[in-house]
Amino acid sequence: MSNEEIKEIISSTLPSATYDETGEWLNVIIDSKDWEKIAAECRNGALQMDFLFCLTCIDWKTHLTMVYHLTSTKHRHNIVVKANLDPAIAEIKSVCAIWRTAEFHEREVFEMFGVKFLNHPDLRKLILEDDFKGFPLRKDFEDPINMIKL
Repeated sequence: MSNEEIKEIISSTLPSATYDETGEWLNVIIDSKDWEKIAAECRNGALQMDFLFCLTCIDWKTHLTMVYHLTSTKHRHNIVVKANLDPAIAEIKSVCAIWRTAEFHEREVFEMFGVKFLNHPDLRKLILEDDFKGFPLRKDFEDPINMIKL
């Protein structure tokens, strides 16, 4: 499937989506409130994006960006979906029910960046101790013991 065909399918579901084709894959930029809707369409619609192979977050100091890499094992096409979040109220809908691989990825992003995944079945820490304070991968994180400051 070509990028133009993918854009047509996504735009029919979400007309407000914008696109960036400067990289290797088509980047779809959406509002975070539309994520659950477009995720379901990507998985179950014509795109058949059956594999979420990467889910991460980027801290730009002014905002956070959730980044989802999706592929279709049937059609062999890839897209990257990006949604910006306000760091003060960093939350987005969980997609564990759509792609099971999201469960641990979302837990890691929750632990390291403080993004709350709404409706996640088991949102708890994976690596850090339960009483650890702060989010180590945020740019505003300060560790007085190890003197990390970004």
